[in-house]
Amino acid sequence: MPVVQSGGPLSARRKLGQELRLLRDRSGMTTEEVGDHLNCSNSKVSRVELGKRACTKRDFDQLMDLFGVPESRAAELRDLMIRGRQRVPPWWHRYNDVISANYAEFLAYESEAAACFEYQPILVPALLQTEGYARAVTGVSFTALGPDQIESLVEVRLQRQERLREKLPLDIQVVVTEAALRFAVGGDEVMREQLRYVKEVTTSLDNVSFRVIPFEAGEKGTTTGAFTLFSSGKDTDADAGFTESADNTTNFRDDAVALRQMSRLFRNLSSAALPEEASIELVDRIAKERD
Repeated sequence: MPVVQSGGPLSARRKLGQELRLLRDRSGMTTEEVGDHLNCSNSKVSRVELGKRACTKRDFDQLMDLFGVPESRAAELRDLMIRGRQRVPPWWHRYNDVISANYAEFLAYESEAAACFEYQPILVPALLQTEGYARAVTGVSFTALGPDQIESLVEVRLQRQERLREKLPLDIQVVVTEAALRFAVGGDEVMREQLRYVKEVTTSLDNVSFRVIPFEAGEKGTTTGAFTLFSSGKDTDADAGFTESADNTTNFRDDAVALRQMSRLFRNLSSAALPEEASIELVDRIAKERD
C-alpha cells in the first residue's frame, strides 16, 4: 500500500514510525535486537517507532537492509524520513519562552490533525475563545507569569484559531457542560461577547460542531477533567490524546487502550449533550440573561 504523502514533519515521523514498527513485527525481531543491529539503545528504536525522534539517514538505510525492503517501497519510506527531519520552525517557535515542551507537542498535533474532539467541563475551548475571555482565563491559570508573558500566551491561543479557517480547516467537535456557559469569566461584558462569538463561529463554520451538556443530564454528563483527541482523518480513530492537569499541563497519551477509553468517554458524553441547534439556543438564551 503506498504511503500517503501529506502533513508536516510530525505527521511524517509518525507515519514512518508506524511503518517501521510493522516491518519489525513482521520480522519477529524485538526492539533490543534492532538496537543491537543499529548499535543503539532499544529506547531509541522505540522513540523512532513512536514518531518522537527523527530517523537518521544511516539508521534508515540499515533498517531497509535489515528488513529486506524492496527499493520501490524504500523510496516511499525514504520520503517520509526526509520530511520527518525537516527543521522549519513552526509558528509557535517565537513563543518558546512561555511554551512548555508538553504544550509545544500539543500544538504540533493540532497543527497537523484533520479532526479534533474536545470535552471541557468548565471553560469554553481555546479554539473558540475571544481575546478578552482568553486573557481572563490565562491570567488566572498562570499567576506566576508576568503581563508580557500572559499576553504572549493569549496571542498563541488566538493564532491557533487560524486552523479553523484554513483552506483545509481543522474539523472540531466540541462538548462542554452548561457550567462552561454560566461561569462569568472576565465579568458579564466579556462573557456576553464570548457567548455571542460561540454562536457566530458555530453557525458560520461547517467544520465546527458545538454541543452542550445541560445540568439536567446529571451524572451522565460529567467526568473529572478536560481532554482532547486528535485524528489524522475525520472518520478514523484517534491518533493521540491529551488530558489537562490541575497544574495547567497537557499530558500526552497515544497508547491504544487509553485512546479507546477516551474515545468511548467522548461518545458517552456526546450522547448526554443537546443537539447542535438546541445547544446554540441555550447559548443564546444564557447570553440574553446577561443583558
